[in-house]
Amino acid sequence: MNTQNTESKPDIYRVKLENESQGLLECQKKHDLNSCFECTNLIGCETRKNYVRAVYDSMSQGESGGFEF
Repeated sequence: MNTQNTESKPDIYRVKLENESQGLLECQKKHDLNSCFECTNLIGCETRKNYVRAVYDSMSQGESGGFEF
């Protein structure tokens, strides 16, 4: 078993989640919102879609099947 690959996997997902989370918070701040649910662009928003995907990937570590929004 290659432990280097196993150890670096969670780090990749954690970094991606942190980046997407920061992007989401910046978008909310830019639009003076406390939540995406207050936004008129909620449906179809790529920023939120990327964030949700990053959350799912960080939880599953990329090991499970697809996830559709």
